[in-house]
Amino acid sequence: MEKVLKCSASKTELTNDKGSVIFKCPKCGQADIIRSYHSRELATKYECPKCGFEGPN
Repeated sequence: MEKVLKCSASKTELTNDKGSVIFKCPKCGQADIIRSYHSRELATKYECPKCGFEGPN
């Protein structure tokens, strides 16, 4: 069974979303932050599920 990736900000599923990114939390480095292209364009805030860090700054 495949894991469905969801944007950390908008919670939308990312299926072939060109321009989306996955990176580790800049504060704790433990949790994956997943950003859709649309959320990145709008600079929509996200929150790390492990440490509560909020971005983008």
